[in-house]
Amino acid sequence: MQEHSYRILVINPGSTSTKIGVFENDVLLMEKTIRHSSEEIGQFSSIIDQYEFRKQTILEALDEEGINISKLSAVCGRGGLLRPIEGGTYAVNDAMLADLKKGYSGQHASNLGGILAFEIATGLNIPSYIVDPVVVDELAPIARISGFSLIERKSIFHALNQKAVARRYAKKCGKAYEDMRLIVTHMGGGITVGVHENGRVIEVNNGLHGDGPFSPERAGTVPAGDLIDLCFSGEYYRHEIMKKLVGQGGLVSYLGTNDAVAVEKRIAKGDKEAELVYEAMAYQVAREIGSASAVLEGKIDAIILTGGLAYGKDFVEAISKRINWIADVVVQPGENELQALSEGAIRVLNGEEQAKVYPNLK
Repeated sequence: MQEHSYRILVINPGSTSTKIGVFENDVLLMEKTIRHSSEEIGQFSSIIDQYEFRKQTILEALDEEGINISKLSAVCGRGGLLRPIEGGTYAVNDAMLADLKKGYSGQHASNLGGILAFEIATGLNIPSYIVDPVVVDELAPIARISGFSLIERKSIFHALNQKAVARRYAKKCGKAYEDMRLIVTHMGGGITVGVHENGRVIEVNNGLHGDGPFSPERAGTVPAGDLIDLCFSGEYYRHEIMKKLVGQGGLVSYLGTNDAVAVEKRIAKGDKEAELVYEAMAYQVAREIGSASAVLEGKIDAIILTGGLAYGKDFVEAISKRINWIADVVVQPGENELQALSEGAIRVLNGEEQAKVYPNLK
């Protein structure tokens, strides 16, 4: 039972919307998705230039919902494309703001999360944080070796959701996340399988750029020689190949849709091709989990399946039947990013964790 009551504003900026939520400890008081029209967004030359506009829309939305911002304990934003850092909750500092503004690892709307949190929190004289951005990198040195010296394996995965569900499961078991050995599989538009050992993700596939299982819209690992032949066939530009791998790969490539529910309906009507491809996606996920289990030498507390695809009972069953001999399979469907951000801030405020310091590297 928590001794104090903490009220957290959480901010998750997307390309055409800003999702906000207010939590009182673990209770959601309000949630809203603020939509931004193409005309509104179009008046700004860069993503970072939008922050004042988005800040005003957030404050107006809170006012409309009757939220008294003077009662907030902290503001927590979605982490952006920063330098590779270990997981955890980070206090927003000058070094982080500088990297977010210049887009250290790329330009993305999530870069606004820390900036907006800082701007709103500073006006209220309360702390601002980010939690587990996609650049979280805790790979073991051995996991970085690709087999080709010019290319190093990278850690790009659904860090926020993976770590949040792992922490919730550990708490349910009455243990610390740092004492658990888990395999967490996030299954959405991309699929990532993370090996969580004592609070660190020591191995994970790069779910964005061609590593691991195929997903609703990504190709995953494909035969390198055939891919090279395709690249130099003269039929495609670089960006077209990338689009075929990320965006038009996976289910989209075979079945013309990234909608898993629509695929399940096709299977129910007797579509054998849809059935085979869907089963193959489950097969590849199970195979990746099996591979991940070798990293922990088979000593695994649980395998957790999460993300939007975990709502599909048939899909989950197709995976589980292949891996339930390894460890207990726990299903935690969905991806509650706002809750995960709030939980990260509260862990620092109630003293469970110390806020980490983002490095000031010139």
